Amino acid sequence: MTDSGYDEWLAAVGAGEGYYLACPEGHGSLPPRRTCPQCGATELTETPLPESGTVETFSEIHVAGPDFESQTPYVTAVASFDAVRLTGVLRGVLDDDEPDPSVGTSVGVDTAENPDTGDTMLVFRPR
Repeated sequence: MTDSGYDEWLAAVGAGEGYYLACPEGHGSLPPRRTCPQCGATELTETPLPESGTVETFSEIHVAGPDFESQTPYVTAVASFDAVRLTGVLRGVLDDDEPDPSVGTSVGVDTAENPDTGDTMLVFRPR
């Protein structure tokens, strides 16, 4: 099953053409949207995602559900990219030769295949 608005957005992120929807008041949201969730404006403009964002919070997962079972431990994070926050899996951390995850880390956004499901997922990598 596909969600055309979200799946198209993921494909754009994976192609390096990520965007968010901005209303005239400057609020940001992610597709699929027809109105701004904060002010109700119906004029939404595709605005390019910045090349980097900042980790606002994260969780290190050691016991996962079946969709991520083979990937533990892993880190999920919420990162701020201008007017929107994205949630994804933070890669390139937790290895002995990699930095530990931390709030304030600068990250880039991309997509990857979830090896447990074959689905496309949002991923962050430290910059």
